[in-house]
Amino acid sequence: MTTQCSHSFLLLSILFFAATFSNLRSTTATGAEPPTTTNDDAEFIRSSCNATLYPDICYTSLSRYANAVQQNPGQLARIAIAVSFSKVHRTASYLSNLTREADYSGSSRATLALHDCFSNLDDAVDEIRGSLKQMRQIGAAGTGAGAGADSFLFQMSNVQTWMSAALTDEETCTDGFQDVEDCPVKADVQNRVSKVKKLTSNALALVNGYAQKGMP
Repeated sequence: MTTQCSHSFLLLSILFFAATFSNLRSTTATGAEPPTTTNDDAEFIRSSCNATLYPDICYTSLSRYANAVQQNPGQLARIAIAVSFSKVHRTASYLSNLTREADYSGSSRATLALHDCFSNLDDAVDEIRGSLKQMRQIGAAGTGAGAGADSFLFQMSNVQTWMSAALTDEETCTDGFQDVEDCPVKADVQNRVSKVKKLTSNALALVNGYAQKGMP
């Protein structure tokens, strides 16, 4: 199951980044200059990240994609979701491996919390995957036929709902360790999931900002 999930994740990542950079490859193939990162591109990401709860983490995680974003709020939101998806998927895989190990110093409460946390993160993976798929469909539709305001708002509502649910699942994961005595596993899991939550929170904030701007 783990191998199958890993293969699915890799395939999804390849497809997403292939779509993200398709314009870059096509301009190169025709001899045109590919987009380059400018100060304005980087500043767009920085100013967009100021609307998130963790602006420094937001900028650090997304600034490397400035040449792909090209000051496009929809593209920025899509990439933020992809970054969140990558992180939560890796963390869920890590927790899956932990659940196969020993009983963590005999603490059954810690073991139960770990299993519940993995289950919550597994749900978050599915929800963020669905969000990413929906955002890619919005990007493909553009402003052409079928990309009306009602359709856009409906699809964005789906993305907002799924990303909010993912963040709730991630928070439920760490909440499950509140009654667990301090131990290395607890500290490790809480630290890893805390990073996941911040990326998901930032992605949700960028999604909300994009939805408020209206049509792509």
